[in-house]
Amino acid sequence: MTASENLPERAHRRVLVIHNPTAGWRRRRRFERILSALIAAGVDVDVRPTTQRGDAEMYAREADETRLDAIAVAGGDGTINEVVNGLGDKALPLAVIPLGTANVLAHEIGLGGSPAEIARTIATGRPQQISVGVVNGRRFVMMAGFGFDAHVVAQVKPRVKKFLGKTAYVLSTLRTLIAFTFPRYRVTVDGDTFEVASAVIANGHFYGGTFVCAPDARLQDPSLHVVLFMKPGVFRTIRYAVWLALGRLTKLPDVKIVPATDITVERVDHDPVQGDGDILASLPARITLAPAALALLMPG
Repeated sequence: MTASENLPERAHRRVLVIHNPTAGWRRRRRFERILSALIAAGVDVDVRPTTQRGDAEMYAREADETRLDAIAVAGGDGTINEVVNGLGDKALPLAVIPLGTANVLAHEIGLGGSPAEIARTIATGRPQQISVGVVNGRRFVMMAGFGFDAHVVAQVKPRVKKFLGKTAYVLSTLRTLIAFTFPRYRVTVDGDTFEVASAVIANGHFYGGTFVCAPDARLQDPSLHVVLFMKPGVFRTIRYAVWLALGRLTKLPDVKIVPATDITVERVDHDPVQGDGDILASLPARITLAPAALALLMPG
């Protein structure tokens, strides 16, 4: 019997909380309220704060499945990504305590921000199996991207992100628009080849918060959705961003969305590939689905 199948029906769970204090430095009080609610619900909580990049992945890798019922990640999507890579094929369910900049996964599963709802999900929620993507051996939950998208992520400085939040991505976007040379990439999607300006490989339908990038993508579906931006250039990139913000991206004739399970990207060697808002790999890249699903504690 796996750890997810053996979860207690109500509370009394043993939960390792991996906490990124940097992601939650403005939300310390809310985090403390969530911890209090978990303890009041009878959850046995062990909090392990991170001090540097890689700590969350190490804590998850070292987690003992025989002594835990779940791992909760108190941080942003980048911290979640680290934990998912640390878990690998372990059967330990994952829970989310959203404290980051965008919290895309929390939005995707409909997890509200109230401490009571978050604590209830961790204490009594049932795990559901979701698909996870892999790029060059590194896992991602929500999305991966290359081209303009990845270069924006690569230019965001952690210190600036810490103090400015989402504004750091806006500033990076403006800088990248000025400096980016807009190369072309060759993408092969389940055998079909495209020449594109950039792409986002979506595992869920939200992007950058609650912007809808791939309307039909869902975490439970055993496929990825490749959003292909066909035309390069500053003005086309701005147009893509505006139509994404308006929820009309799929109406553009030069945007294609293709379901896939196997994607390769080449032509611009050593170009960055982002995953869940952090740089995970570089080109050339192969992107597939992980062989094992991830158990995720869902609200409701």
